[in-house]
Amino acid sequence: MNTGFLRFGVFEANLPARELRKHGIRLKLRGQPFEILALLLEKPGEIVTREEMQKRLWPADTYVDFEHSVNTAMKKLRAVLGDSPENSRYIETVPRVGYRFIAPVTELQGETGNAEARVLPRPTTDWARWPFYVLTAALLVAGTLYVVHRWWPLRQQPQGRALLAVLPFQNLSGDPEQDYFSDGLTEEMIAQLGRLNPDRLGVIARTSVMHYKHSQEQLEQIGRELGVQYVLEGSVRRDSDKVRVTAQLIQMKDQTHLWGRQYDREVSSLLALQGEIAQEIADEIQLTLGDRRRMAADAKPAASPSSYEAYDLYLKGQYFWNKRTVQGFQQAIEHFQQAITKDANYARAYAGLADSYALIGGYSSLPQTEFMPKARAAALRALEIDENLPEAHTALALIVQNYDWDWQTSEKEFRRAIELDPNYATAHHWYAEHLAWRGRFDEAFRESERARQLDPLSLIIATDNGAILYYSRQYDRAIGKFSTVLDMDPNFPRAGLILEAYIQKGMFVEAGTFYEKHKPSDVDAPWYWSSLAYLNGRSGRSAQARRALETLLQLNRRRQVDAKLLIAAYIGVGNKDQALAWLEKAYAQHSNAIPALKVDPMYDPLRSDPRFQDLLRRVGLADSKASQ
Repeated sequence: MNTGFLRFGVFEANLPARELRKHGIRLKLRGQPFEILALLLEKPGEIVTREEMQKRLWPADTYVDFEHSVNTAMKKLRAVLGDSPENSRYIETVPRVGYRFIAPVTELQGETGNAEARVLPRPTTDWARWPFYVLTAALLVAGTLYVVHRWWPLRQQPQGRALLAVLPFQNLSGDPEQDYFSDGLTEEMIAQLGRLNPDRLGVIARTSVMHYKHSQEQLEQIGRELGVQYVLEGSVRRDSDKVRVTAQLIQMKDQTHLWGRQYDREVSSLLALQGEIAQEIADEIQLTLGDRRRMAADAKPAASPSSYEAYDLYLKGQYFWNKRTVQGFQQAIEHFQQAITKDANYARAYAGLADSYALIGGYSSLPQTEFMPKARAAALRALEIDENLPEAHTALALIVQNYDWDWQTSEKEFRRAIELDPNYATAHHWYAEHLAWRGRFDEAFRESERARQLDPLSLIIATDNGAILYYSRQYDRAIGKFSTVLDMDPNFPRAGLILEAYIQKGMFVEAGTFYEKHKPSDVDAPWYWSSLAYLNGRSGRSAQARRALETLLQLNRRRQVDAKLLIAAYIGVGNKDQALAWLEKAYAQHSNAIPALKVDPMYDPLRSDPRFQDLLRRVGLADSKASQ
C-alpha cells in the first residue's frame, strides 16, 4: 500500500487523514473503529487476529477491557458500513481467531486519490487456509466464464442491450414548489426511453435515479453504482407559459458527451418535446451500438392527455404518490381526480388513481373494502381507454390479487404488463411478491433480481427481497437484508419485518431492542400493541402479552383495526381459536393478511388445523405446495 487512498464498494477511505466517505459524503467514524478498519484494509483477504488488534490499538494496561472494547468498536464499524456478522459483505468474523476484510479493495493513485486506480493484490496462499483460496479461484473462474458468456456477444454484435440512467432534471426556476415539474419530466423521459426497444435499451427506474437529486456524486461514481453505460442529465426552467429544457447524453466508459441540446418551447408542447428528445437520444445510442435498425420513439406517447393542464395535474399526482405515505396518497388521489376532470379519457391518470387506492389501505391499516372497489373501477377505466398501458395492467393485477385472491388473472395481468414494458421495475417487483405468496420462490427471486437491476437503489425492492427470504425461511439472510435497508433509512416502515424474523429465530433480545427503538409517539397505534402481544407471547412473557392484547381490543372497540393485527396478537398469546376466528373476519374484510397466508411463518401454529386448511382452499392457495 503506497497512497493510503482506498476504495471498496461505495466507500472511499483516506487512511492518512483518518477519513471514510460514502458517495462522497464524510461519515462519522473515528477512534478505535476507524483504526480497526485501517488495520483490516492494510491486509485485505488476510486474517487479522484479535491479538494483533490489541497490540496495535490498546496499551497493555487496558487488557482487562480489551474484549468489550473490540466488540464495541467492531459493532460501530459494522453499523457505519451496513455490514453484519450474519450477512458479511466487508468484514468476516473468523470464530475465536479474529477478522478478515473480504471485499475487493482498490488503491487510488495520486495524492488525492482521484487518478488511476489499481486493485490491491491478495496475499500469497497459506496452505492452512487452502479452502478459502480454492473457493476464491473457483469463483474467479466462474465469474470470468459468466462475463465472457454474457458480454462477449456484444463485442461480436454491437446491437447488444445498453443500460441508461436519466438523472433528475435540475429545477432552475428558483421555486421549490416546481420540483414536481422537474421530477415529472425526469419520470416521463424514463418512460419514453424505456418504451423505445426494451430488448436493446434498458432504463434505470425513477426510485434509484432520485437518489442523486441534489447530490454531489461524480458521474463516474454514479455510473458505477447504477451499472449503466449512458447517463442523460439536464435541467428545466419553467416561466409562465414558456419552458427551457437542456439535456446532454454522456457515455460513461470515457466520459464523452455524445449529444447535447437546448430547447425553448411553449409549455403546451412539452409532451411533443419529450418524444423529440427521446428520439434524438435513441439515434445517438444507435450510432454508438453500430446497429442499423432504428429504435423509433412513439409518434404519440402512450395515454397522452388532451390538454397540458391535465398533464400538469398528473405530474403533481405522481409526485405525491411517490412519497409512499398516507397523506401522500391522499394528495395524489386529489390531483389524479382533477386531471381526470380536465380530461376524462386520460388513461394514465386513471392508472395513477388505481395505484393510489390500491396501496393506501395497506399503509393506513384501514379496511380494504373502503378503497379496493374504487381502485378496480379506475384500473378498468384506464384499460378501457388504453389496453396497452402497462401501469393499468399492473394496478389491476395487484387489485385482483389482494382483494379477489384471483391468482390466475393476477399472474396474467402481471405478465402482460411486463410484456408491454420489460423495463417497468414495479411490475417485476410486485410480480415477485405474487410468486412468493404462492410459494414459487425460485421464480420470485428471479423477478426480484430483475426489479433490482432496473431499480438498484430502491429501498422497497430491497426490503421486499428480504420479505421473500423471510417467507422462504431464510431468516439469517432476511435479517441481513433488512439490516442493510435500515442502515440506509432507520425509519423505513416495511423493513420492520426484521422484528418477525428475529422472533422466528428466537432472537428475542434483539427483537425487544428493535421494538423499543421504534416505539411510536402515538400510544394508540394498533400495530404497537399487536407487536407487543406477539413478541411477549412468543418470548414466554404471557402476562405482558395478555395486557397488550386487551389494550388492542379496547382500541378495536373504539375504531375498527385491520384484523391481521388481532390475529398476530392471538397467535402470540397462544389462543388458536380466536386467531382462526379473526382470520375469518380478515377474510370477510379482504384484509391484506390473506395473500401471505400460505407462506408467512407467523401462521405456522395454525397450519395443522382443518379450519386453516379450509381457508387456504377458499382463497386459492391450497392447490400447490409451498416451500417450507
